[in-house]
Amino acid sequence: MISRLIRKLQHRLSCIAGWTENMEEKKYKAIIEGILFSMGESVELEKIAGTLGLDQKKTKDLIDEMRNEWEEQKRGVTITELDGAYQMCTRPEIYEYLIKIAKQPKRRVLTDVLLETLSIIAYKQPVTKMEIEKIRGVSSDHAVNKLVEYHLVCELGRLDAPGRPMLFGTTEEFLRTFGVGSIDELPVISEDMVEQYKEEAEYEIASELKEEAMNEEQLTLDI
Repeated sequence: MISRLIRKLQHRLSCIAGWTENMEEKKYKAIIEGILFSMGESVELEKIAGTLGLDQKKTKDLIDEMRNEWEEQKRGVTITELDGAYQMCTRPEIYEYLIKIAKQPKRRVLTDVLLETLSIIAYKQPVTKMEIEKIRGVSSDHAVNKLVEYHLVCELGRLDAPGRPMLFGTTEEFLRTFGVGSIDELPVISEDMVEQYKEEAEYEIASELKEEAMNEEQLTLDI
């Protein structure tokens, strides 16, 4: 009889402990949601964990649970991981409805030249313009400046070498745009692809020279 009462008591205590733990997790998740919503930008895992007073593993587990729960519920927002940080973002599926009420953002046009340059920076970073041009075989000033303007590339500092050339690397916006959590998730690039970039750059030069020659010839005929 006494042993039965003890088992019942243990069961009730276990239920209370589970309920208390569940309430604690709900509180932590609510705090995480409030932080990400209020900040707008990405927040490092370390800072979120420090705010909650939890270790980073427990905090990451809570965020992963939230991401899965929101995915199952088909919420209008999701939590995106960006190189060890997290940001609350609108689900891509509702973009077409969002632009009906919000101003449609200006679309960035990524030409083949920009994509080639961006790929080189992504895989070789930190990298200088000289190194980029060595691979492409043509001047890359315009391409790099455009990528910086699009916030896909940023200046990381200067190389400790003669002339102290600027070093470039990808940004958080790059990760967000291409849907990767970190540069480690980028697919492996082969040497054949690098050679293809060189060939395309050489073709680009030849096309530009041909166009210039035709323009000069036309100018001569007009005179």
